Amino acid sequence: MTPRALSRLLPCVLALLLGAALPALAHPHVFVSARAEILYTADGAVRAVKHVWSFDEAYSAYITQGLDKNGDGIFSSEELAELAKVNVDSLPDVGFFTSVKANGKAQEFGTPTDAGLVYDKKVLTLTYTLPLKTPAVASRSFGIEIGDPTYFVAFTIDEHPDAIVTRDAPKGCLVRIARPPKLDPAVQQKLAMEDITATPDTSGLLVTTRALVACP
Repeated sequence: MTPRALSRLLPCVLALLLGAALPALAHPHVFVSARAEILYTADGAVRAVKHVWSFDEAYSAYITQGLDKNGDGIFSSEELAELAKVNVDSLPDVGFFTSVKANGKAQEFGTPTDAGLVYDKKVLTLTYTLPLKTPAVASRSFGIEIGDPTYFVAFTIDEHPDAIVTRDAPKGCLVRIARPPKLDPAVQQKLAMEDITATPDTSGLLVTTRALVACP
């Protein structure tokens, strides 16, 4: 998240974490392995994007400190519910790390639904559905971009072919994914040296993933 969004998120989270100390952070501060499902209406309009974001182990361990209220070693959906709400409530400030276009026209989002967190094998995964403000007919194409242009959060789209898929799309629609190239080691080192409160200069860098749904 951007420093502004993080400043809103952390006070709420720290209250849940019983004063846990912040880990050492450098750019990027959080790593996310992401998948997405583009949801269509019965008449072929795009209605929402379902996101599935898995956070890195270090961030997952940090953000869940103090949440196992009954001490059974398991994070239940009830114990994680408030954290899921805090995360989703902060996302409008960063545009949900998502932008979409239907037939080349930018679309607006509504209020997220079905937010939930699951902790499994040391990894915390956030799932939520991001509806379009108005379902969009994408008779030619539907484009989606996922990621943080400031590189505060590093998004990696899962390498599996079904990392970005459609549900109930018109027959014959195909998904093409364009992942960004890996950053040069020198660039990675430069970004890592940036202060946590600074916004790194990522101009000219490709750090977001794009996908295009093309329909006949």
